[in-house]
Amino acid sequence: MIKIPFVDLKAQYLSIKPEIDEAIFSVINETSFIKGYYVDKFEKEYAEKYGVRHCIGVANGTDAIYIVLKMLGIGEGDEVITTSLSWISTSETISLTGAKPVFVDIDDYYTIDASKIEEKITDRTKAIIPVHLYGQPCEMDEIMQIAEKYGLYVVEDCAQAHFAKYKGKYVGTFGIAGTFSFYPGKNLGAYGDAGAIITNDNDLALKCRMYANHGSLKKHEHQIEGINSRLDGLQAAILSVKLKYIEKWNQSRYEKAKLYSELLKDMVGVITPKVRDCVRHVFHIYAIQTKGRDKLMVYLKEKGITTQIHYPRALPFLQAYKRLGYRGEDLPLAFSIPNELLSLPMYPELSESQIEYVVDKIKEFMKTHI
Repeated sequence: MIKIPFVDLKAQYLSIKPEIDEAIFSVINETSFIKGYYVDKFEKEYAEKYGVRHCIGVANGTDAIYIVLKMLGIGEGDEVITTSLSWISTSETISLTGAKPVFVDIDDYYTIDASKIEEKITDRTKAIIPVHLYGQPCEMDEIMQIAEKYGLYVVEDCAQAHFAKYKGKYVGTFGIAGTFSFYPGKNLGAYGDAGAIITNDNDLALKCRMYANHGSLKKHEHQIEGINSRLDGLQAAILSVKLKYIEKWNQSRYEKAKLYSELLKDMVGVITPKVRDCVRHVFHIYAIQTKGRDKLMVYLKEKGITTQIHYPRALPFLQAYKRLGYRGEDLPLAFSIPNELLSLPMYPELSESQIEYVVDKIKEFMKTHI
């Protein structure tokens, strides 16, 4: 029986092993563990690749969102609008500032339905957090028009969308800031937790850098109270190596996704992911939609194929947000679609024969269960 993991980080490491090993050795040899040369180098490279003025490395993607919101002055009594379908980092960071998360239903692309944002705006709304889920850019033109009309900040959650594009422009560069996770399984992943903020706003960049470093830009000179959220030297050095390959890896993901969709296109009972005409989807996740999701997941596991569910329940319907009182009819797509989504194996090193095997097993299941 063929064994196909959901993601194969070992395969990626082996493909660039000498460079990774040298990077790790250099950091250890120079004992440059906190801040220093390797962090500065990665921040400069990342900012340059995005074409922005500032990149601030932080401890993880969750901190990246929280720090930006906090430094924008968002807090008690405020509201921040975001999508219903995402990892909880997106919404919990809103609550951590003291503000209230306001959820909007998703569209056919599983991202925030931009046409439903305006109806959620109140005099307490301060920002919108669009999430480029699975690597698919949101409808940024409409979101930015709404934000401009009401004077709202846009903070883009790009945790799954490294170097994805909307109408030729990188996501993360539309709003006042873009936030990133470098969790190991991401398109650009570290070997531990890591994250970053990008922005063209000089004042915001200064505040974020200060807040992430105990409220200080110079040791022992604390201008404000802050937190400890720093990208470490080892992760920065690893990310600098991987950054050279991200375009190649993203292209490979796109090609794998295209093959999946081609092989699955006429299969009864399976809906393949839609892609906006004007975007470059980077397919952090390749999720199919099927009503037999749970049984299919078990069947594929029996055949040696590891799949995952991103996410089994939309954010407003988690126990953590019961206090907000959302009902299924309030957000119908977010309520129903997560019950049908199944994420298939997706990584740059995935072979054509492996994809064909996965599709064959899905076909077998559909023949006997539909």
